[in-house]
Amino acid sequence: MVDAARPTLERRKTDRRRRARGTRADESWFGAFSADPDSLTAGDGPRDDVGRHAEADDALEARLLSPSALSGGASDVSAFHRIYRAFLSARAALGVALVATLAAAGLFGARPSLAVASIGVSYAALAIGLWLWPGSSVADEHAESPRLGRVTWLACIGVDIFCFGALHLLTPSSALNFAALLVLPVLMAGVLTRRVQALATAAGVALLLLGNAWFAVLAGGEAATLMTQAGLAGSGLFVITVLAGELASRLAREELTARDSMELARQQVQLNRLVIEEMQDGVLVVDRSGRVRAANPAARRLLVRRGLGRPAQFQLRGVPAWEQLVKTVERGFHEAIWPEAGRDVVLQFEQGTTRTLRVRIRFTRGADEPSAEELCVLLLEDVRSMQARMRQEKLAAMGRVSAGIAHEIRNPLAAIAQANGLLAEDAATPSQQQLTRMVADNVKRLTRIVDDVMEVAPGTVIDAGVIDATAEVGAICSDWARAAGLELGDSSQFKVELPEEPLGVTFDVEHLRRVMINLLDNARRHATGTPGSVRVRLIALDEATAQLSISSNGPTIPDDVERYLFEPFFSTRSRGTGLGLYICRQLCEQYGASIDYRLRPVTEANRNDFVVSMRRSTGVNAEAGLQFPR
Repeated sequence: MVDAARPTLERRKTDRRRRARGTRADESWFGAFSADPDSLTAGDGPRDDVGRHAEADDALEARLLSPSALSGGASDVSAFHRIYRAFLSARAALGVALVATLAAAGLFGARPSLAVASIGVSYAALAIGLWLWPGSSVADEHAESPRLGRVTWLACIGVDIFCFGALHLLTPSSALNFAALLVLPVLMAGVLTRRVQALATAAGVALLLLGNAWFAVLAGGEAATLMTQAGLAGSGLFVITVLAGELASRLAREELTARDSMELARQQVQLNRLVIEEMQDGVLVVDRSGRVRAANPAARRLLVRRGLGRPAQFQLRGVPAWEQLVKTVERGFHEAIWPEAGRDVVLQFEQGTTRTLRVRIRFTRGADEPSAEELCVLLLEDVRSMQARMRQEKLAAMGRVSAGIAHEIRNPLAAIAQANGLLAEDAATPSQQQLTRMVADNVKRLTRIVDDVMEVAPGTVIDAGVIDATAEVGAICSDWARAAGLELGDSSQFKVELPEEPLGVTFDVEHLRRVMINLLDNARRHATGTPGSVRVRLIALDEATAQLSISSNGPTIPDDVERYLFEPFFSTRSRGTGLGLYICRQLCEQYGASIDYRLRPVTEANRNDFVVSMRRSTGVNAEAGLQFPR
């Protein structure tokens, strides 16, 4: 990221040097603050709420993502205003000092004239008043770069030149040297006005000094001394004007460079946040005290049994479920190295549930950064998800091979079935009839396996439609209950919970029936037969997801069996094909749905729970509905 941004930064520096060399004569010394479309982006980013984090490591991000950093041109005027306010404060302090000096001079016998005292008090009042109320027209709206407007120029620089010049002219032989005060308006003009105006101000003040010296010569003073002093003072004022302008221009360029760097840093922060927030793996940033500095949503989901955990910052220590994770962090800091493949850590949640995480650790401080704070970055991944992903990759390749083999088996299988039918017609003895029935049964079994494999073969085109899940689930449950010979009622082992309103989902009716029949058969096979031992529940989980749950109270599935539940050709029954749950998962994925097994808490009777999450859709008939007794 840094390497990619370096050419852009170099180009921006070159452009700024060109602008500095080619600046027009009527630009202010703050002309470098003018909006540059190449280096500034006005308001291009979300205004993130970073007030929640009060720690020092969040201060930089808060600054980078603050509204002032996200607005491109606001800082131009603010920098100008800061300098302007500093000069106003200096003028107010100088006015107070001037009045105090005149008062002190009067106490020591050098009583100033009424005109001098009036000018001093008036200047102090004007300076303090402008400092308290700087006015609304500070910068010229029609200028290409920030500078003082006419009214503000007259109220500041014009008043200073008039008052200090009048004091200098009215006290030619006084012990108080009011000529030194003329440096302030010259310096202020050099920083806050255009170059021509700044040089014109210095020239005017220099002419004022020369004119006062000429009057002193006419009054009998020594011409060489007085004119030389006035000339040197005027030359110094020009030097002050040029130096002040150069310093202001350099300050403007440095601030522009800093703002460009902040823009790049802000983009880097936003990019890093986006990447980390969207990562499937959990990311935790932990310090030596066990405090989590940052955590993405994936990590917050992995650290709790259900739902989304607390946002950063929080303490890992003190939570029993995270005890092994805390020991892992301490071990990582102690050893300072960690296996590249990571280590497995088991989280022990309440109610007997566990989750195994593969933990990889990286450290933020290197050998060349001894002063930096040492943090460890934990990359978390659910072992079950990792194993499922590996199995899916293997199954995808095996599915393509199986589809080809199944297609080739169909023709010989049809020939065997036809030949067996002809033999069955001529079978006279019971043993011959038994053999033909055995062949027919196994042919049907092979045909069902071939059909299952071909149905979920890659490349199958599915026409997804919108169905009313409430009505269809009720109809499927009714048909299955009748076929299984189950009586409905409060004492029935089969319970169904459906929403009152139609619930539209994206699925095919026949495929949904096939998924539910398979899950219901498995649930009944392992259930105890007590009332409510098999339950079906359909709910609207949120605006985008509907959840179908089929649970039973049979023995929990062992861990060594659970990891293979959805793999093809894996079955705990001797005559099972091992394709039932695999086909259910494949059918769900074709409609953007998912199916998973979860073990419910020990406080619930039906702990074995298969959950189908389907995409919600609109457009179902509100009058549809086969009602099923609840």
